[in-house]
Amino acid sequence: MPVPVGEIYGLINQEARGEGSVIAALEAVQSRYRYLPPEALLLASERFGLPLAQVYAVATFYNAFSLKPKGKHCLQVCLGTACHVRGSPRILERLETRLGLRAGGTTRDRRFTLETVNCLGACALGPIVVADGEYSGQMTVPKAETLVKRLLRAEAEVTHD
Repeated sequence: MPVPVGEIYGLINQEARGEGSVIAALEAVQSRYRYLPPEALLLASERFGLPLAQVYAVATFYNAFSLKPKGKHCLQVCLGTACHVRGSPRILERLETRLGLRAGGTTRDRRFTLETVNCLGACALGPIVVADGEYSGQMTVPKAETLVKRLLRAEAEVTHD
């Protein structure tokens, strides 16, 4: 899917006008596209007068940025020790099967991205799955299935409204 370079430049330029920073500009693009297209890095480099390598370093340093397209819904499965011991590998396996992808991947229709994290800092609630920024503790395989169904149902409701 081609990326509208003019729109990306508009987002970057809007941030660069005032006291904006390259980080704020990349955040605006990331928010709009759910990833940073290569064009965004080039345009930010030009607009802020920074070497492309420096913009790339910013984009790869912060976890909030992704250079690969992400899905509308992002699921993160904690694989930290407490979550692992309580069954997060089985939950991850079920989500991989249900969504038809491996951890770190995005479905072809860009509806879901499945990621693993090393720790979410809420070990007492483990195992934890974060769906679109919302934490779900004491996750089980059946609860993970229900979570995916709920996201799909909510998406369908928005489409029909």
